[in-house]
Amino acid sequence: MAKILVTGGLGFIGSHTVVELQAVGFDVVIIDNCSNSSEDVLEGITKISGKTPAFEKLDLRDKSKVIDFFSRYQDIEGIIHFAASKAVGESVENPLLYYENNITTLVYILQELQKRDTSNFIFSSSCTVYGQADELPITEDAPVKPAESPYGNTKQIGEEIISETCKVTPSLNAIALRYFNPIGAHASANIGELPLGVPANLVPFITQTGIGLREQLAVYGNDYDTRDGTAIRDYIHVVDLAKAHVVALQRILEGKNKSNYEVFNVGTGTGSTVLEVINSFEKVSGDSLKYKIVGRREGDVVAAYADTHKANNELGWKAESTLDDAMESAWKWEKKVRNKN
Repeated sequence: MAKILVTGGLGFIGSHTVVELQAVGFDVVIIDNCSNSSEDVLEGITKISGKTPAFEKLDLRDKSKVIDFFSRYQDIEGIIHFAASKAVGESVENPLLYYENNITTLVYILQELQKRDTSNFIFSSSCTVYGQADELPITEDAPVKPAESPYGNTKQIGEEIISETCKVTPSLNAIALRYFNPIGAHASANIGELPLGVPANLVPFITQTGIGLREQLAVYGNDYDTRDGTAIRDYIHVVDLAKAHVVALQRILEGKNKSNYEVFNVGTGTGSTVLEVINSFEKVSGDSLKYKIVGRREGDVVAAYADTHKANNELGWKAESTLDDAMESAWKWEKKVRNKN
């Protein structure tokens, strides 16, 4: 079976994608600098799949190491590129970190792929490229507006770089997956979301508050024009998202792509408010959650959820899990992590 490189493969989405790739027989190589992950994740991947992927600890910002890696791995047939910084709030506070980490690494990888006779590339993009959408649900044809954050801007720029590179590189096949809000964990609780320090995402903050690690959750704004005043997002189970990457990769490996650069939204097609996510957690855990309403957070949009028809019809992929499924798996993972520690 084909050998696939997964950058950021020890991270939240990356690790689940490695598991799904191995489940269908792909031979996986992981690159990760462990800046927001841990080598312990390899053990969790192995427990689930029964196979330990090859692992190279290196920083993709070091061009010489990127060149060296691709010279040693001539037989890689596909790349799934997750490695990036991804917190909206942090990107507002430290934009240069995001431009260096998210743009430079992408350029270095694409430069190596241009040297090859053929290459297949899946890009981890984001619904943040749409900014504040005019219409919901958001289709792939929605205008890409000025980004609400440096993080969102790096995803817009990343897509532009890939698109323009594909135009002059017929041997490069690429798909950008614009995904919405990944949550949950593997059903085995052997891998899950494990942010270093204070979580930037809603669900790990909820579960850490539920377990007693955080005093209370801050809900950023309850004065939005939504059904309960809190912001709306499309929360997708991370395993469903991981499977979308496998399907997208198979599409280009099998030559089923309609052009050498394609874009797909990956979400559930349903929006949930912050309070609805809290209610789901309280339902699956049986506990009440301590939270307080605070002011809006800079860089946040009011509502974003996907129109998934293109992914459903062209990729043949569809999200299967419910919000409660995802919250239950996230809570199971949180309890296992805290008991282990």
